This record gives sequence, structure tokens and C-alpha cells, in this order.
Amino acid sequence: MSYRSARRRASAHQYPVYREPTGPLLEVIDLETHFRTERGIVRAVDGVSFSLDRGRTLGIVGESGSGKTILSRSIMGLLPRRNVTRHGQVIFQDRDLTALSEAELREVRGAEISMIFQDPMTSLNPVVRIGRQITESLRHHLGVDKEEAKDTAVGLLRSVGIPKPERRFDEYPHQLSGGMRQRVIIAIALACGPKLLLADEPTTALDVTVQAQILDLLATQQRDRYMAMILVTHDLGVVAGRTDEIAVMYAGKIVEKAPTTVLFKDMKMPYTEALVQSIPRVTNSSHTRLRAIPGRPPDLVNPIPGCRFAPRCPYAQERCWVDEPPLMEGVNPGHTYACWFPVGTTEGRAALERNQQQGKPAPPAAALERKGA
Repeated sequence: MSYRSARRRASAHQYPVYREPTGPLLEVIDLETHFRTERGIVRAVDGVSFSLDRGRTLGIVGESGSGKTILSRSIMGLLPRRNVTRHGQVIFQDRDLTALSEAELREVRGAEISMIFQDPMTSLNPVVRIGRQITESLRHHLGVDKEEAKDTAVGLLRSVGIPKPERRFDEYPHQLSGGMRQRVIIAIALACGPKLLLADEPTTALDVTVQAQILDLLATQQRDRYMAMILVTHDLGVVAGRTDEIAVMYAGKIVEKAPTTVLFKDMKMPYTEALVQSIPRVTNSSHTRLRAIPGRPPDLVNPIPGCRFAPRCPYAQERCWVDEPPLMEGVNPGHTYACWFPVGTTEGRAALERNQQQGKPAPPAAALERKGA
């Protein structure tokens, strides 16, 4: 059977969204993922909630260690079996994925939800040919025969921009460049026409030119397939112009969420502002020092009682060390943020000016005791 025929056969699985009921494709509700360690409980994901509609792209950004990757793996159910607890709900097409068995999850992964992992070299099996790694999911989920699966796989390799796909089909991962391996990972993820794609740092370790190509490829595939996508990255510059909405994570929590245009125009969380200020700009002179966020992320075994960004925040006041701010509604629809002294507000400007003139307030004794416990 030809590639075109195989795609027609898979189309009922791939493009049903216009006949599906309205409402979010994915709802994450109060999701928590905690790891038991010798030091105590690590709260890697600590009460995260969001929703994602069909055909939309959500960017999740934050520093390394903010919980982005664990959040993605928690949605997929790809967590260690021991010393891990997961609470909350992950509703995908009216099914709670947290209530499914491992066997039931295997039928969802690859067929309806796919994931692109950070490192393409470690994500691919080094002793298995490229073609077999693509056709396995096709044969398992779509039930196609060997020839049909090969034809479809070659077409997928061609669609993601790999030259001479017939030859690459029989090669091993080490015979491909980093950019080509990442394209293979994308082909594998898209093979069965998933409705949701999670891309976890899909351009890590790639040069700038290849990064742009991979991001453009993902955007094209997402648009052509009317597929929902979660783009996970540490770089706000990557998601600018490529997402519909952005969620900023810090220390296991979402601290700001807004439509992309609103976030860059009217950011409220000082952490978001710090991330934007740390983006290198081509307009700067060649010897301009890069701006880094001072300090380091908090200890998730023993976080402070107030705002977890307070020790690094130029706006922080005494209240920030004691009271944890909830997610508050902004002026713009869909804009929420967790900050007592938001950027650009009268309170925020006064707090920043006070710190600049008098020095940042010392943390209260209660916060210091909790930090040193």
C-alpha cells in the first residue's frame, strides 16, 4: 500500500477533532508529584492546574529544576514505580489518566499522546535501525502490515525534512547528525497522529540554525494536524511567537500564566521579568555582560513558608517571606499571577524603590527558622 493510502487509513485516528465535543482536550487539576528521599519529600510538582484546547500550543518555561520535565512525565504517567506519589487529576478527553492501569496507559501513549524527550541520542535505541523504531508504534497502534508500516515511515521521514529517507530508514542513530536524530524523534512522536504532543526541550544541544528549523517544523506539523502541543523550555525567547499561552513555573508551581502576547506586554511576576531580562539580545554590544538571576532555586524538601522566589526577588518585602501568594486574576482575561507586589503596579514600584534605597528587607525570624530547619 502506498504512503498516501496508509495516511488515508490513519486519518480517522489523526484528524477527528472537528467532530469531537467542545471543551478542553487536556485538564490538569491540582497535580502533585512528590519524591521520597533520604532528606525528605521533594515536592517536584506542587499543585499545578491548567487546561489546553485542541489545536492550541502552551509553552511551559522556567529554570532547570523548576519542575517542567517532571510535570510532562507526570501527565504521561512516565514516573518511577518506587518512592513516588502522584495526586490530582489529568483529564484527557474525559478520561482521568491517573486512574488508568499501566496497560491502559500504554495504549494511550504514542497513539493519542506523544512526547519528544530532551536528548535525541539517548531517546533512540543505538542498536536498532531508525526504520524499526518508527514502524513499531505504527504496527502496534494502527495494526498495519510490515510493508505498509515501512511506506508510512519513509513518508514520515520525508515530511520532517530528512533527505534520502529510504536510505536513512536502514541506518542506525549514530550515523545521523544531532539535528537529523531530533527529526527522527519527531517522526516517531507523530507516527500515529497523536492529538497531544509534549515537546520537552526539543532543541537542547542543537546549534541556533537547527533550533529554528526544528521549532518551525514542530509548528508546521502542529498546525497541519490540528494537534495540541505543550512546548517545555527554559528560554522565553523560544516560546515567543510560537505559543498561544505561556505558563511560568518556579519551584514546582505555576507562578504566572497568560496569553503569549499579554505576558510579554504586561508581565506581573518578578520571576518572569527576570527570565525576560536574562535573554541575550543581538542589539547589545559584543562585550555586554549577560544578566543572570542572583541566587539559586529553593530547596524543595524544605521550602520557605512564603513566596518561594522571595530570597532572589528585588521586589520582596516582609510579607513575601511569610504569606504565600495565591494565583490572582489580572486585568486581562486568562492572566493569572502569584505576587503580592506585581511588576508595573503602584505596590510593585514602591517595593522596588524601597529596596533600592534602603536595601532589601531581612527575612522574618519565622522564615529563617523554617529555612534552617
